[in-house]
Amino acid sequence: MKQIYIDSIAERLGVKDWQVENCVKLFEEGATIPFISRYRKEMTGGLDDVAVAEVRHWHDVFVEMDKRKETVLETIGQAGALTADLRSKIENCVDARELEDLYLPYRPKRRTRATAAKEAGLEPLADRMYNVTVTDPVEFAHKFVGDKVASVDEALAGARDIIAERVSETAYVRETLRQTFRKRRLVAKATKKAVGAEAMKYRSYFDYSESIERMAPHRLLAILRAQEEGFLSLKIDADPEKSVKKMYYDFCQERKYPAAPLAEQIHMALEDSYKRLLEPSISNEILKEAKEKADIESIRIFGENLRQLLLAPPVGQKRVLAIDPGFRTGCKVVCLDEQGNLLHNEAIFPHPPVSEKVKSIQTVSGLVQKYGIEVIAIGNGTASRETEEFIKRVPLPSGVRVFTVSEDGASIYSASEAARAEFPEYDVTVRGAISIGRRLMDPLAELVKIDPKSLGVGQYQHDVDQGLLKEKLDNTVESCVNSVGVNLNTASSYLLSYVSGIGPALAENIVEYRSEHGAYKSRKELLKVKRLGDKAFEQCAGFLRIHGAADPLDNSAVHPEAYHIVDRMAADLGVAVKELVGNAELCAKIKPSEYVSGAFGLPTINDIISELRKPGRDPRESAQEFEFDHDIRVIDDLKEGMELPGIVTNITAFGAFVDIGIKQNGLIHASQMGVKGMADPSKILRLHQQVKVRVVSVDLDRSRIGLRLI
Repeated sequence: MKQIYIDSIAERLGVKDWQVENCVKLFEEGATIPFISRYRKEMTGGLDDVAVAEVRHWHDVFVEMDKRKETVLETIGQAGALTADLRSKIENCVDARELEDLYLPYRPKRRTRATAAKEAGLEPLADRMYNVTVTDPVEFAHKFVGDKVASVDEALAGARDIIAERVSETAYVRETLRQTFRKRRLVAKATKKAVGAEAMKYRSYFDYSESIERMAPHRLLAILRAQEEGFLSLKIDADPEKSVKKMYYDFCQERKYPAAPLAEQIHMALEDSYKRLLEPSISNEILKEAKEKADIESIRIFGENLRQLLLAPPVGQKRVLAIDPGFRTGCKVVCLDEQGNLLHNEAIFPHPPVSEKVKSIQTVSGLVQKYGIEVIAIGNGTASRETEEFIKRVPLPSGVRVFTVSEDGASIYSASEAARAEFPEYDVTVRGAISIGRRLMDPLAELVKIDPKSLGVGQYQHDVDQGLLKEKLDNTVESCVNSVGVNLNTASSYLLSYVSGIGPALAENIVEYRSEHGAYKSRKELLKVKRLGDKAFEQCAGFLRIHGAADPLDNSAVHPEAYHIVDRMAADLGVAVKELVGNAELCAKIKPSEYVSGAFGLPTINDIISELRKPGRDPRESAQEFEFDHDIRVIDDLKEGMELPGIVTNITAFGAFVDIGIKQNGLIHASQMGVKGMADPSKILRLHQQVKVRVVSVDLDRSRIGLRLI
């Protein structure tokens, strides 16, 4: 990669050139983001996975920019306009907008008024006027009247068209206007189409204006969506007169002040350039630029929410009874073993209209006894609160815990190809209940099967840049999977596909080998898997765990390439590796500096010792039970001042939505988070956090609930 790109990435991220250079080198050698951030800290200076992902993003951006530069240089070269200075500017450009500004005058375009004027032979007249080398353009224009040009006025108009286009394609003119427009306000007005329920969602913006620079991302995205749907018209409130005056001043500074007859023509050309060409173009650019910033912020929040969702506390390998609640169609009940395998399924009808309460209690009680159930998972959708109350009437053995589980995405999974492949003989209701139970056992392992956009943790996800969104969400899922680690002998192909260096095809091969040969006994056995070579092994081995392996390091985050270091540590302590692993007292005796050598620097040695203390430690917390207020069932039960328990369901830039046990979620605005001024919700709350809130407002007409964080 060119040095100018490395310098640019380092400056953007606030890191050193050598850190970027080494990351790029590792990418080009086939290394993944999790592997680089976990096992190549010496080369990256300890960059975390977020920073490494940023380097990767900009590396890909500049690879594409280089391809674009080739096209630009070729096109300008074919036009015979490629000077050494222009080539240098293009080759040293690191900004996509600057590159397009340089290309704009030479870019092939549709037929314009300027094109017609040039075909009429009016370019020499425009050149003289543009370069201020003619005093009286009216008199000079007579020379161009003929077969193609009927009059002096027509000649002057054509020359002005050429000048207007030329000015509109001048890089410094465009950049000056961009700087002006960025500081202006975006004005939104309702259109004639803005009637009906759909339009009323945007009524706050029917007569609205705000500084583009200060506009919150969610507000801009809402306004742009309303414009897309035809309910709003938008305009940047730039002052045309001031803008044209500035353009004229800059024009004259580059040349000299023209005499009165020419000055009038130049003014007319600049006014036309601004109104017809520049104002629409720059307005679109600034809105696009603002949207890109809003996209980045919205995607960042979406990614953080997804991370918290995927890393939600698991209950672990327990026997689970999972219930997908319902009224008319009943509650679908499934029993799962410790590995999430289906043991039993049936429907019960404890609620109206059937109301078989006694029979349902007997059924659930019998299933709990028969299958040794340890935890019960209840989906949080329709009839969830009623089902929770019903379960409290069931005589449960001591120690059986009850959890409410988010159903977001469960219906998507149950109808998916993945669900059909896992449970071809069962319908969507059974699959949905299984998913609810499994996501309580291990949210990460189950949720990776569902498109993150179906999990209900993002805002305006269909409005933001879809390529950038996919990149962020894929990186987030990959980061979560690899930070937790994966049990090689129980993981599904969906989970394995997110492990560093594996992907869908190798994941299928790993599962296929396991089916044919039984459980993996060591990490080295992976090298027998079809198409899993040395490079893939290097990338994935450290993130895969084998419980009960002969070598205890195979159930840790210590990479096989570093096993020899652990062997030395154990030998120096006079113990076997098995005695060292998990023994904090022995680990405390290890002097890290004595094992630094070659590629294994102090960061890696410290990581190894930390892992030896608690091998295979799951970074996630333990799942906690939760209960809503029993007296609150519907929004009409709410009164201002009430203090209630709740669960955070979504976090946005402007606040957090909280489930308080009724159909409508409440909103804790960023200003209601117990700190002075506006807070950053993502720094105060996390997804699925259990909170205590106070009701500050209830709008029954709009079904809106305002909350304050206690």
